[in-house]
Amino acid sequence: MKLPVIAIFDIGKTNKKLLLFDQQYKLLHEETTQIKETTDEDGFVCEDIDALSKWILEKHKKIFSDERYLIKAINVSAYGASFVHLDENGKPVTPLYNYLKPFPEVLKKAFYDKYGGESLLAKQTASPVLGNLNSGMQLYRLKYEKPAVYNAIKYSLHLPQYLSYLLTGLKCVDITSVGCHTNLWNFQKNGYHHWVEQEGLVEKFPALKSHDDVIAGQLHGEHLVSGIGLHDSSAALIPYLASFKEPFVLLSTGTWCISMHPFNHTLLTDYELHQDCLSYLTYEGKPVKASRLFAGYEHEQQVKRLAEHFDKPLDYYKTVSYDPARLKKTSKNNKKAILGGETAMVKSSTFSKKSLDDFESYEDAYHHLIHALILQQVQSTKIVLSGSPVKNIFVDGGFGKNPIYMNLLAKAFPGIKVYAATVAQASSLGAALAIHKSWNKKPIPADIIDLKFYDTTNEVAV
Repeated sequence: MKLPVIAIFDIGKTNKKLLLFDQQYKLLHEETTQIKETTDEDGFVCEDIDALSKWILEKHKKIFSDERYLIKAINVSAYGASFVHLDENGKPVTPLYNYLKPFPEVLKKAFYDKYGGESLLAKQTASPVLGNLNSGMQLYRLKYEKPAVYNAIKYSLHLPQYLSYLLTGLKCVDITSVGCHTNLWNFQKNGYHHWVEQEGLVEKFPALKSHDDVIAGQLHGEHLVSGIGLHDSSAALIPYLASFKEPFVLLSTGTWCISMHPFNHTLLTDYELHQDCLSYLTYEGKPVKASRLFAGYEHEQQVKRLAEHFDKPLDYYKTVSYDPARLKKTSKNNKKAILGGETAMVKSSTFSKKSLDDFESYEDAYHHLIHALILQQVQSTKIVLSGSPVKNIFVDGGFGKNPIYMNLLAKAFPGIKVYAATVAQASSLGAALAIHKSWNKKPIPADIIDLKFYDTTNEVAV
């Protein structure tokens, strides 16, 4: 007998995945590939949308021929800030432009001058001024730089919805994509910003659908439901929202360490926007305030410096155990998170200014590095905690596996319980859970997240 499963296409900038989960949300199958990038008409690297589309359709066909599994549902999780522009025949009319491509300053100035200035628009749309990372600006740019191309566009779909459209034929807008630093959504009015209507961009968008809207159909004689796709950052939060009802902050750690507070619905201030803080919408349409810190990158750079100075392997830090006594010598100058500058959350830590000759051993130096990063992290996380306290902080990603980081973070927030959290394939799992009711009659398991509590009383993990 075939095993009932849900298939998820999880499309990152680097890795493209197909995953199958059973009704207990256990991962049964995973395929990963990388697709060589191409370039747009200006020679700037970008996703090869034709190659990606071909891979999706080939894998979609293949999974239905696998005799081990009965595909009951399909959904998509994919990176955001990226549009696929379709003509009247549903075919892409432009490359999938890279959100890192520089945005022309003259056009940016003209836009913000026309619509009230950077500060006002950033507050209304919960979108720091990020150029092409504000995906609505990509469409605005086409209108004025390539009007013939713009006029050939029938619909513009964010990448998750385009991939869903490939599989279902349905064109739609999803709130997690349109509500993530796009400049398109007015968070105060809960609708498209007036500039979108004034410029006529709203005509390029199909109907807005709910996260749990599914497309029901038949394939090979079996009933099948398909989701409309989700932005991957929003999808990764879903397992936590499904598991915990009390207010929490999710600290997602990687190259960027992002503090996400799904229970903080206050409007962004100028200070918060200045500190790279933004809001985005969950799959339920609720705002999530998020701040970010470039701490993973900083850690990567500093451990290279440590390895070279102390003649140790690059990953030697993984062998260093937490020893609070090593921090007793911390200088007064290291007790402040001196960030400074206009983009504080990408500034180096105080540790980067220190001479490694000041430390007797790699272990001492590494403790002080993590201490400096925690001072920055506390400042970053407190931005989203302001006015909206929580009882729990969940840390996932690389730093969640670092006992020095976790113990120091727990000590820095004595009134909050701090946990290391592990969710296998969080964005994929979130995309599956988003349409749980449509394909799975069993309850969501209580053990989809593994937690390790850090008790500051004993300074050890429990």
